[in-house]
Amino acid sequence: MAFYQIALLALLQGLTEFLPISSSAHLILVPVILEWQDQGLAFDVAVHVGTLTAVLLYFRQDIKTILTDWISSLKQRKAVGDSRLAWAVAFGTIPVGLAGLQFADIIATSLRSPLVIATTTIVFGLLLGWADWRGKRQRSEHQLNWSDILFIGVAQAVALIPGTSRSGITITAGLMLGLTRQAAARFSFLLSIPVIILAGGLEVTELVQSSLSVDWTALISGAVFSAVSAYLCIFLFLKMLDRIGMWPFVIYRLILGAFLLWLFL
Repeated sequence: MAFYQIALLALLQGLTEFLPISSSAHLILVPVILEWQDQGLAFDVAVHVGTLTAVLLYFRQDIKTILTDWISSLKQRKAVGDSRLAWAVAFGTIPVGLAGLQFADIIATSLRSPLVIATTTIVFGLLLGWADWRGKRQRSEHQLNWSDILFIGVAQAVALIPGTSRSGITITAGLMLGLTRQAAARFSFLLSIPVIILAGGLEVTELVQSSLSVDWTALISGAVFSAVSAYLCIFLFLKMLDRIGMWPFVIYRLILGAFLLWLFL
């Protein structure tokens, strides 16, 4: 790939992984629309490493506290501090793990069409707008019960369909349950950590088995660009979220979906 292609795709991955507008949709559509060659599995692994690095760095203090409390809870056999949040992230990841194993082939083939992406972009964009409008926004992520966590986890599994947006649908689910915008976004970002690790691990396994040649310059550049853009994206999104709400992203999704329907119908 040319350097400008590496930079654009990596920046897109970093920005769209955490904004409620679907990273998979953009990474599928940009090469199709611009008639670029597919970026390949190795590049996907690299940009996932970048976004994982960004979320780990941004939430490093939260993660340290959560893991410390979780280890203490195992030793004391009772809830300690934020240990329940660690269990919530683990429990909320189970549905997407099971769905990924069950439907991986269908998702990788039948559901990657531009029309599917256009439809999910519009439908789940409208749902995000409705949840932001109707949500009570009174609860924190620490007040989630197990049925709430299961609901958000199942919503995350639906995001395996390209165009849905993992962050978008988990934030939507959180808002529907009465979480504040900040709480919904923070829990969504924490929930992304095991998902990115699982997805990246699967891609690494496939990459090792494929014996493809590796362009290390492209991979390192992609990882760096995606890490920087993802970190800035998380910082600005959380800083501006209460002021701008979800509607700018809803409008963007509607415009993008309409454009794709016009382009591919």
